[in-house]
Amino acid sequence: MISSILLQATAPETGAGYSSILMLIAIFAIFYFFMIRPQKKRQEEIKKFRDALSVGDSVVTSGGIHGKIKEINDNTMVLEIANNVNITVDKASIFAIGNNPSNEGGR
Repeated sequence: MISSILLQATAPETGAGYSSILMLIAIFAIFYFFMIRPQKKRQEEIKKFRDALSVGDSVVTSGGIHGKIKEINDNTMVLEIANNVNITVDKASIFAIGNNPSNEGGR
């Protein structure tokens, strides 16, 4: 009984090959339009955002640190997080433009 089921599953049917190929193409198209393409667009927007940053902008890192950009290098940025307290962070860790209450409030 099991052998007959396996033989039926492996036996080529007319048109079965084409429907399998069409299903694979449809699945790839769905993944591309709903997952891959939006992610590429998002990555391009993030790159444009990071390239547009300049000295003096207040930013938030992915770790939640608020700071003001003091220096921009190839892959890193120097942020002032308090008066005379500077840290160097990777450009990829810059998450958003934000307000920096520690420098604006005079604390």
